[in-house]
Amino acid sequence: MKWQGRRGSSNVEDRRGRGGVGGGGKLIGGGISGIVIIVIVTLLSGGNIGDIMGNLLSTGSSTNTGAPYEQTAKEKELSEFVSVVLADTEDVWSQLFQEQGMTYQDPTLVLYSGSVNSACGTASSAVGPFYCPGDANLYIDLSFYDELQQQFNAPGDFAMAYVIAHEVGHHVQTLLGASEQLNTQRQRLSQTEFNAYQVRFELQADYYAGVWAKHVQGKNLLEEGDLEEALTAASAVGDDTIQKRSQGYVVPDSFTHGTSEQRKRWFYKGFGSGTIAGGDTFKAAEL
Repeated sequence: MKWQGRRGSSNVEDRRGRGGVGGGGKLIGGGISGIVIIVIVTLLSGGNIGDIMGNLLSTGSSTNTGAPYEQTAKEKELSEFVSVVLADTEDVWSQLFQEQGMTYQDPTLVLYSGSVNSACGTASSAVGPFYCPGDANLYIDLSFYDELQQQFNAPGDFAMAYVIAHEVGHHVQTLLGASEQLNTQRQRLSQTEFNAYQVRFELQADYYAGVWAKHVQGKNLLEEGDLEEALTAASAVGDDTIQKRSQGYVVPDSFTHGTSEQRKRWFYKGFGSGTIAGGDTFKAAEL
């Protein structure tokens, strides 16, 4: 992706080095291996952080030392990159909302290290990037870039751009009322039914990520291989792929984000359409 020398967003808040809570995050009642993978992907895929935050509590008191965070050269480059990607999402969604007679409200992207406090609770970096509708913030520990490449086998800057665009997709859903509807359905559906509903919710965010990518392509900002990087990342965080990796088998009734094939398909649908209108996954006969 062509991003160097381009405008970065002013809606980036740097909390690195402050620490949400001390001691580093840990999962309660489980080992790190498969469980952490599932939790990371749950939130990378836009899962409801409130549902799992209780299992991501840390111990100890605040680790804020008051000293400024000293970032490495690689972290500086990554922070500049995500700022440019966020700026691109602001431009694209402001235009698309304006075309529909609406006003887009920019989210804030919070950079953190180790752990962070949000309106959805306290999270450790083990959860991966996430969006909290309670404060309309996106949260990301830049160390996830290495995990995306090494753990999920999804290298490339546009794979990371896809992750950010997906989380922004959840912000779009909040502005359009889909997030509120999700909470309503949570109260009235069985767990299996709600899981199926949430799959549609997550696939819509993938669709919106594809819409963003389409407009980035229209500005001649994509480079060779970028689209493949995004599709690889979408495939890597499919429920079936994650369950096979973590437990050796799949349980379709427990899917909450969609299969690898579904995630790629809806991202590509958004990329082909470039419009808000084509992303009504809730009425789709087939996913």
